[in-house]
Amino acid sequence: MNADGALVCASCARDIAVPVTLIAERDDLLRKRDELRDELKRARSEIEAIMLRRKSH
Repeated sequence: MNADGALVCASCARDIAVPVTLIAERDDLLRKRDELRDELKRARSEIEAIMLRRKSH
C-alpha cells in the first residue's frame, strides 16, 4: 500500500505522481464547467422571463 502523496509505488518503484500539468488542466476544466453552468442558468432565466412576458400579453 502506498502512502498518500507518494511519488513512487512502494512495490515496483514506478512513478505514480499526478503530473502538475494534468492537475492544472483539470482545474481549468472545472472552472470552465462552472462558468458554463452559470451561463446556462442565466439563459434559462432569460427564456423564462420572455415566456412569462409573452403569456401576459
